[in-house]
Amino acid sequence: MSKGVSMINKLNWKRNIALFLFGQGLTLFGSMLVHYAIMWHITLQTQSGVMMTLITVAGALPMFFISPFGGVWADRYNKKHVINIADSAIAAITLVMAVLFSFDYEFNWLLLVCLATRALGQGVQMPAVSALIPELVPEEHLTRVNGISGGLQSLIMFGSPMAGAALLAFAPIQTLMYIDVVTAAIGISILFFLVKVPVLAREKEIKPGAKQYFVEIKEGLRYIAGDSFLKRFLVLGAVFSIMLAPASIMTPLQVARNYGDDIWTLFGNFALGAEQRLAAIEVAFFAGMSLGGLLIGAWGGFRNKCRSMMAGIILQGVFVVCLGTVGNFWIYSSCMLLTGIVIPMSNAPMMATLQSYTDPAYMGRVFSVLMMMSSLMMPLGMVFWGPLGDIIDIGWILVGTGIFIFLLGAVFIFDKTILKAGEPKETTQSINSKSSV
Repeated sequence: MSKGVSMINKLNWKRNIALFLFGQGLTLFGSMLVHYAIMWHITLQTQSGVMMTLITVAGALPMFFISPFGGVWADRYNKKHVINIADSAIAAITLVMAVLFSFDYEFNWLLLVCLATRALGQGVQMPAVSALIPELVPEEHLTRVNGISGGLQSLIMFGSPMAGAALLAFAPIQTLMYIDVVTAAIGISILFFLVKVPVLAREKEIKPGAKQYFVEIKEGLRYIAGDSFLKRFLVLGAVFSIMLAPASIMTPLQVARNYGDDIWTLFGNFALGAEQRLAAIEVAFFAGMSLGGLLIGAWGGFRNKCRSMMAGIILQGVFVVCLGTVGNFWIYSSCMLLTGIVIPMSNAPMMATLQSYTDPAYMGRVFSVLMMMSSLMMPLGMVFWGPLGDIIDIGWILVGTGIFIFLLGAVFIFDKTILKAGEPKETTQSINSKSSV
């Protein structure tokens, strides 16, 4: 399906996407600073498991409910303006919270409100970001760009906790909020003034009225339900997310149980304790994701994007099994690194396949459904895996889910409907474009 390649080339797409990723990376860095600051502040103030649950709910549930409307707005309106309006709303809420905390209105419930309102903005922003990329990048480069984007996000996820911890050591939480407002302002300005987006012709006139939003949400769901590839893809994604939940969430608990408070000795006399061991596996994982994103960005994957995606899923299954079986912490950390490396092998081609396959008129709604599913399936899986981890060894859970993930990729790598969607488009047809904004 064409994405206006000729128009993209006229807009100097490499400069465009570089500016877009840089601006979005800045806003993400500021957002993650605030996210970790709020989480750590509430944790240290309350030391309450109930409050940790409320943090999770406040950060996920609003996103789940708003994302269908965010998908409609991304399909209806100029995606760059949708992104900037959402970012501006998030920055405004954060600024209000920073001012309140500066005047000593330091209440944990205010921080939960801040998390919930920021999640609403992210639920609008994220489908629009995913839907905008194929309007900026030629189809044959989507896998590379998504790989680079994923690598950049992983680098930010890798660095922001360390930066946040360093800043909180000598500055109050509102300082990080002010930094987020500044980075958001820079990112918004870059997108508004420097990134040029082709204005695509609309196939139908937008009808007014609140009911029309629900009509368009239903149209998006009917579009997905009527497409055999999208149905298979979303079922695959849902099952994969549930099976990956133990490896994503329960590995710190596994490390604490298996290695206990034993001192971890590095280079002879340099010894680290349990906290540093937990930090080490996080560093290894995000370092791997950063490296994997850069590798897939340089390589581009197999000619068929879905073969790359399934190969990444198969390798994830292998390394999840390794996490469940190894007994040496050095080898365990290496498996975490390798798991991080292969995740972009599945994520980047997955995004590229959806972006090149989906009808542009439904792009935002398809990504909103994907985001709803990803925000729901992993917590839903933990409702089962969490209690089970108190009954049997987590290693056995990782072995079982790893084998299932391996078989999932091995089966779907031969699915003709999946493979057909991953084939590169040999011919393109330009989309009517009126102007650049």
